[in-house]
Amino acid sequence: MPDRSQPPVIKDIQAIHLPKPEVFHLDNGIPVYVTNMGTQEVIRMELVFFAGRTYEDKPLVARATSSLLREGTQQYTAAHIAEAMDFYGATLSLPFNLDTSSMVLYSLNKHFADTLPVLQDMLRAPLFAAADLEAYIKRNQRRLAVDLAKNDTLAYRLITEQIFGSAHPYGYNSTHEAYAALTPVDLKAHHQRLYNASNCLVFISGRVTDGVKQLLNKALSEALSPGEKPMPRIPTPDGRPQSTFEHRPDTLQSAVRLGRRGLSRHHEDFYGLYVLNTLLGGYFGSRLMTNIREEKGYTYNIYSMLETMRYDGSLLIGTEVSPEYVEPTLREIEQEMKILQETMVEEEELKMVRNFLLGNFLTMLDGPFNVSEVIRTLVLDKLPLDAFDELVSTVQNIEAAGLQNLAQKYLNKADMWQVVVGPQPI
Repeated sequence: MPDRSQPPVIKDIQAIHLPKPEVFHLDNGIPVYVTNMGTQEVIRMELVFFAGRTYEDKPLVARATSSLLREGTQQYTAAHIAEAMDFYGATLSLPFNLDTSSMVLYSLNKHFADTLPVLQDMLRAPLFAAADLEAYIKRNQRRLAVDLAKNDTLAYRLITEQIFGSAHPYGYNSTHEAYAALTPVDLKAHHQRLYNASNCLVFISGRVTDGVKQLLNKALSEALSPGEKPMPRIPTPDGRPQSTFEHRPDTLQSAVRLGRRGLSRHHEDFYGLYVLNTLLGGYFGSRLMTNIREEKGYTYNIYSMLETMRYDGSLLIGTEVSPEYVEPTLREIEQEMKILQETMVEEEELKMVRNFLLGNFLTMLDGPFNVSEVIRTLVLDKLPLDAFDELVSTVQNIEAAGLQNLAQKYLNKADMWQVVVGPQPI
């Protein structure tokens, strides 16, 4: 019997490897990445189209098109779609980000053949009815009005607009007028241009049998025809860092945001910056959290994060504080960045960050669905699958001197936009 009075020995994580997927092509040319793992008879299938903001002809049309795919087709009403998924114990979601639009289906193997026809018709013959679009517009205008009353939402909108520009797909913000300008013709044109076999990738995981592959091939080959691959519309941001204060007198706290353009995953410094960001404000034991929350008590939460898109990225620092703590908080953020520039990280702290990140990587590879999501991220960013091994190696081997060099390169206050939204600072 083990001695329960003694804790188990803590061991360092030595090796983490991303399982390689099987790759094949459907009859219409769509590449399929298969993660055939697990013991349960369940499947996760994700269809990804390069149909996000970077490919749209009109503001907000990409998200509206994605959202209205489930609002009715030639064969199924929205209620029928929901009822069919519920009846077969399936789940259908339509994730959307700035570069892509996705359809994610969770289904039991035994019901995959029953759920595919619904998905097939959503791809082939969505209605984009005027009444459904009108309801979507009103719903999102109401949601926008609620969001604009929140200082943190407004601060995020301002900082991203300043970093990328109001005409940039990563920088423009939704407005009541932009929603009102959408028409069914816009959505149909976006769908017809971008939802085709030449602009689609499929990621499927779980118990993927030969029968599942055959069903998938038949359904998607019938639903999607080859088309043209779109070219993204990416203007070059050219703004200079500045400070903005948005006065909101009827609010209690101020939202503080600092940010700068970041890096795409292709940049040689990205993996090192990933570690540096974690050290600065990317986990609960980070420098910003320890200082500004734990020691100073200025805020309940403060963070830094890397927002990584397909063609660009940003580094953002954010928190909410009482008006009297705005200036002290900004000073402490700047001080923490200077410390990282001037003083090398001690090995004990660096080991803590390494262990935190390596533990996260293990979670990212826990089960076939998670593995497939990691593979999807790499494929969509046109990275080789061994890029994950490179990230793990960077975390395991980066030295304090390398982090200090990166801090000197990317954590300069003069390179950062600053936004404060809230009452007049005291």
